[in-house]
Amino acid sequence: MQTVTELAPYSDEQGNTIVVDGPVPATVRIKFRGSNNRLVIQLPIRLRELLVDFDCDNGEVRIGASRDVPALSAAIRVGQDSKVVIGRNVSSTSTVAMSATEGTTLRIGEDVMFASENQVRADDGHPIFDVHTGRRVNVSKNIKIGNHVWLSRAAVVLGGAKIGDGTVIGYGSIVTGRIPNNCIAAGVPARVLRRDTAWERPHLSLVQPYYKPDASTVTRSKYWAPTEDDTPPLRTRVRRRLGRQRWLRGLRAAARR
Repeated sequence: MQTVTELAPYSDEQGNTIVVDGPVPATVRIKFRGSNNRLVIQLPIRLRELLVDFDCDNGEVRIGASRDVPALSAAIRVGQDSKVVIGRNVSSTSTVAMSATEGTTLRIGEDVMFASENQVRADDGHPIFDVHTGRRVNVSKNIKIGNHVWLSRAAVVLGGAKIGDGTVIGYGSIVTGRIPNNCIAAGVPARVLRRDTAWERPHLSLVQPYYKPDASTVTRSKYWAPTEDDTPPLRTRVRRRLGRQRWLRGLRAAARR
């Protein structure tokens, strides 16, 4: 195993590389346990802390440039044939835990804002099996977080999640499926609570004006859009499910006659 503690150009005999144009001042610890792993950093960048564990072979981490946003802190675990791709201007209040294994890709868009205690995990870390069939029940799955997404404190994104641009994920939520653009979603698992919303970065008490009653007090980003959601509302889905159940009961009753 090779451990690197400086974010600067690097290569070793196992084909592991760090690609960056010059040193970056940050707390860094990169571990290469396998071969042909690659870390690519685009400058300029604001990094507070970067911890990366390349556990296997053929892993890749790419982090886009950033400026005029708070610094990013991330602890990233990369398994066999897996990728973590982070877009431009991604920030965090504290360290974000990320994990991708078993050939999955974790993709984070541009201008994403993490709060504190966030996790983004394409895998569960350990396998779970069905005792009757022996089949795996917690298969690792890709994750895609769109542009300009705000993940509130302790929000977690799990394998199979896909979050649209401009969306806010509420405090302590767990995202396991598809969340559309420009909405507020919260809960366990996360569900859409309000559509047709937009958010902006200026802090309520750190950026003037200190009262922001309407959109005239901020500069609008390009991520203002109505929600495009082809998923029926929960009430409609429940009604459809109940209708199917009544239909099946009718078929069974007819078959018994």
